Formats: sequence, C-alpha cells, structure tokens
Amino acid sequence: PADAAGGAVEKPTAAPYGSWRSPITADIVSGADKRLGGIALARDGRLLWIEGRPEEKGRMVIVKEGDKPVDVIPQEFAARTLVQEYGGGAFAVQDNTVVFSNYKDQRLYKQPTEIGSLPVPLTPDYGAPDVSYAGGVFDPHFSRYVTVMEDRRTSNLNPATTIACINLSGGDIHEPKVLVSGNDFYASPRIDQNKKRMAWIEWGHPNMPWDKSELWVGYFSESGELTKRVCVAGGNPMLVESLAEPKWSPKGELFFITDRESGFWNIYKWVEHSNEVVPAYTLDAEFTRPLWVFGNRSYDFLGNSNHIVLTYRQRGTSYLGVLDCDSGLVSLLDTPFSDLSNVVAGNDYFYIEGASASVPMSIAKVTLDKNKTKAISFSIVWSSSPDVVQYRPFFSTPEFIEFPTSSPGQMAYAYFYPPLNPMFQGLPDEKPPLLVKTHGGPTAETCEILDLSVQYWTSRGWAFLDVNYGGSTGYGREYRERLLGKWGIVDVDDCCSCARFLVESGSVDEQRLCITGRSAGGYTTLASLAFRDTFKAGASLYGIGDLSLMRADSQKYDSHYIDNLVGDERAYYERSPINFVNKFTCPVILFQGLDDKVVPPNQARKIYQALKERGLPVALVEYEGEQHGFRKVEYCTNSCLSTSSTLLTFKVVMDFIFTFFTLNRPKTSSLPWSSRWCFSLD
Repeated sequence: PADAAGGAVEKPTAAPYGSWRSPITADIVSGADKRLGGIALARDGRLLWIEGRPEEKGRMVIVKEGDKPVDVIPQEFAARTLVQEYGGGAFAVQDNTVVFSNYKDQRLYKQPTEIGSLPVPLTPDYGAPDVSYAGGVFDPHFSRYVTVMEDRRTSNLNPATTIACINLSGGDIHEPKVLVSGNDFYASPRIDQNKKRMAWIEWGHPNMPWDKSELWVGYFSESGELTKRVCVAGGNPMLVESLAEPKWSPKGELFFITDRESGFWNIYKWVEHSNEVVPAYTLDAEFTRPLWVFGNRSYDFLGNSNHIVLTYRQRGTSYLGVLDCDSGLVSLLDTPFSDLSNVVAGNDYFYIEGASASVPMSIAKVTLDKNKTKAISFSIVWSSSPDVVQYRPFFSTPEFIEFPTSSPGQMAYAYFYPPLNPMFQGLPDEKPPLLVKTHGGPTAETCEILDLSVQYWTSRGWAFLDVNYGGSTGYGREYRERLLGKWGIVDVDDCCSCARFLVESGSVDEQRLCITGRSAGGYTTLASLAFRDTFKAGASLYGIGDLSLMRADSQKYDSHYIDNLVGDERAYYERSPINFVNKFTCPVILFQGLDDKVVPPNQARKIYQALKERGLPVALVEYEGEQHGFRKVEYCTNSCLSTSSTLLTFKVVMDFIFTFFTLNRPKTSSLPWSSRWCFSLD
C-alpha cells in the first residue's frame, strides 16, 4: 500500500473502526467538488458548460473549452434559473451566441461566446426576480428564443407556466409572447430545423411528469403563431405513459422517450403521416431520468447522420452506445465511466458527462471511427475534482448488492462501501460501524460514482451504504411506483432491511448503525428514527419532519406529489416524525438552509425543539443564504450550537456529523447513550 504522497506504507496498524486517521478531511471534501449545470456545443465545435463553484458562493458560471478553459459570462453574472425551484436548462447556444438565465434577476441575457463580450438583456426588468425561464432553444425560422416561462408576479404558490418566445432581432426589449398555455406544466420545447414545427412535453396536476404526461407537436404559421396542434403520445386514457426528451432528427423525424407498455423509458419515433408511434430501440432499461430539472440530454444525433449516441441504465450500471436508426442496431462503447448522463454530439465525436467509483464527475470527449461503431479516442476535458487522484489508495470500491425486502419476493438494491485505509486495519474481534444514506427525490437514483463525502467515512473505518429503496428510478415504473401511497413505509422498510442484511452477513456491527439523508432522504432518515429501532443515531439535511406542513408549503411543481406518495389525512399524521417525537430514542443532528422554499426552516426547528425538550442529544445548524441544497463554501454564524466560530458549510456538515455520531453512539450494547457532546473546530 501507498500513502497519499505515494510513499510506501509498512504493515497497516490495527485500530478500532471509526478511529482511523485519513487525509480525506472535511476541508478536502468541501473544496473538491464543482457542480455541472448543463453542456452545449458552439459553432466552432468547442464545448460550453455551466460550472458551479462552491468557492464563489455556489455561482454557476458558463465556461468554454480551450487550451485553457475560460469563463464566458462576467463575474457579476451567474447562469441559474429558479423555474419550478429546481431549475436546470439555464442556457442554450446557437452558432457562437449564448442565451442564459441570470440568477440574480432571473432575466434572459444574450451575448457572443467570445471572451470580453458583455451580456445584453432580452427580457424586461420587473423590479424583482418574479419571472423565470428554462429549457429554451433558438428558433431558426423567426429569429427568436423559445422557452418555458414561469410567471410568479400574481401568485408565488401557483405561478402561470407557459411556453413563450422572446425576440432576438434588434436591440429593443419586448414582453415575452406566449405560444402555448392552458396546462399546469411544460417542458422541452424543441423546434424542427427543416420545417416550422415545434414539439413539447406537458402535464397537469395531480401528475408528476414521470407519472403521466403528453407529447405535442404544433405547426407555425407564416407569422410564427401555432395554428395546428397534434397530440403525438400520452393522450390515450387507456395507455398511461411518461414522455421525455423530444428531439428532431437531421431528416426532420421526431424521436422521444416513453415508458409505454414495458414500463421502462425507451426511445421511440413518431410517424407523422399516420400519427403513429413506433419503437426505435427498446430494452428493459432506463434511457432517461426523472424530470426534476430541465435540460436532460440522454441522447443526441451525430451530425447529419442517422446515428444516435445514447445512454441507458440497467441494474445499477450505465451503458453508452451508438444506435443506427436504419438497422436498429446498437454498438456499445467502452469508457472508464460506470455512470453516464448528458451527451452532446458533433459529426464524428461527442461529449459525455460521466463518473465511476474511482473517477469523479467529469466531461469526456469521445471520437468515433468512420463507421461510428467504435471509440478511437477518449479524453477528459473537465473534472469536478481534478486533484483527488492523489487519494486513490484510500478509495473504497462499492459492491452492488441485491437484498430481500419485507415484501415477499420483492428485492431492492444498494451500493455497499466497506471501510478502506491502507494505513489501518480493523481489530480482529470487531465489525465496522455503518452509515446508511437515503437519497432524495424520493424519485432519484444513487449511482456508482466517486464521492469524497462517502470516502471521508470509509477511510476512517466506517462502512457506508447507499440505498436505492422502492420508489427509486433506474429499475422501471413498477419499482418506482412501489412508493405510491407508501412513503415513510416502503423506503424506511428497505433501508432497515438492507442494514439488517449486512448485519446478518457479518459485514457490520449491529450496535453501531447510523443513518443520514437530504431532503426527501432526510424525511426517510427521520421516519426511520421515529418508527423503527434499527439505527442508533441520525443526521437530517433539510429533511421533512411534518408531511402536512410540507404539503401546505409546497410550491406548485410538487404540490400534489406528496398526496400521491402519502394518501389520506390519517396517513399524513401517522407518518410525520414530528408527531411522534416520543418515539425517538437516539441522538439527531439537523442541517437547514434559511432560504429553503422546498422544506422551510420551521420543520427542522420544530424537530429540534421537541427533541431538546425530551432531553435527547440534538443539534440544529442553520445556514443563511442557502436554499434547498448547500452550494457554498462560505461561512455562517446562525447556529443553535454554543459556538461563536464561523463555519464552512460543507466542512461543518462532515465534521459535525462525524463528531456527533462518534460521541453519541454506544461502544457496546451494554453502554448507555451519552448525553454529553461538543464540537472541536480548527
């Protein structure tokens, strides 16, 4: 074995699990990861991407590929939209012009991609960031930009969502012109380059887009109005389907993704003259992800050819291939990535977002042979954490596990990371503690990717478990719908079942099981602590404690989602951890952004106060300026802890959870809980 500097390490030291020293500190974790917010190609074939920088208060910056990547937008701008709160799809590029949504005022701006150019506003200044835009595209027929528009001027809880267009010619600012309206939600307006046609996705309450949606095509008149409209898919009440990612081929054929019939999101094609939908490529695998954010790009056409670069996930692994639309055959491509997402393509090359258990989130350029069936070159052009390679000896490789649930015959899935540190080994008579992570969404999927916030734990002698409980994406509609009406039951049971599965296999210590989660995962964490006795400590990051409050405070996008997951009023009460604080028996730590509109701060405060009154070890850490998800490597002082120190957001989360769990877990089953805890900050 070798240490982080590459030097040889002698025989590993035997030490208790959880006590190992590690070079993967909270400072390393907090400073390591940049975020990705979308990719696009300019006319010169260079890639543009949005890069989120924690060291700049989470600012989302448009960057252009070059010998040295350069920032496109000035320092005072940030490319981020607040449509549906979750955003995404904040910019688009045509030729060498970029249009983007500016975070501070939510207006659209246009500027050339050349360095030194200044953004020019396209949309009016309403005096407040009350109108947002997302998922837009250039309209080559009418010199305009077509986008989803969310207008919150009349109602913040029930804003009007439409598809609108903004004039790009001239220097005047005009009011956006509404093209499509009348439904609750819209996404993915896509315009045919050959003819004056536009495709889009729409859906209405109480559905989420992965429950039921519709694909429409509209025809533009000579003046740019939509005259004729055709429902391509989703309009048949006897066929429930979820539509996503419409895209016009170079020949003017409409491709899209639907989960009709099989329950898996596959690629289909529309036959216009007969208004039929036919499969382009089908497999028991998922070719897209849930539409929580705009801008998903799971496939793209290679230049003007009839070949599609596509990605899909099957049983926990991503695959990359090229589909020949004429033959219907897919040629799989080898890459170092085990998780793949967005792709944009040129003529004989493409860029792909990906990661693996040893490679952080990256963008790679892949060049194909003349037949477009094999990759002849692969190079990383961007990495979220370029310096982490020095810690590779400390990386624990996850094991994909399939485990039985409490439902007879039903299996669920997870990634198990055993403890690993080349300088240490566990004591022979001891098993490691386990930290279980419950992902958010809850319609999300945890993947096999390098995450230093996981390796932080495993390199200290903890085992780590990342669970894809029932309701997770990646395993088809049937698996996803296990959670309908049973949120707080199925997810909790699966997390507890997986932890017990590892205990029974002899992999972890039954007396040292802990759990953590963010957002919806924070709810699963709190519900597991309130309604089960499996775990001995828990950490909730902006988690939901009161389902009724969550429903009352929900913004428009997911205002009915929780009804689908919970059910009637009795279920709302019985599955809310805040109503059963008397059932908590172990320490809890809570983290909360004060600007969070998805899970408002009052939820964490109610849990904190109730547990404090019961005398349980509990802590609440609040962050000014943080929304739903922590983006800043910045300091805050608003904390329910007795400390005057200013605290790094990412660093404090890791250090607090580790210290809290370490000081508040039993060493053996015979030892009582400690009610004394403190935090030591460098």
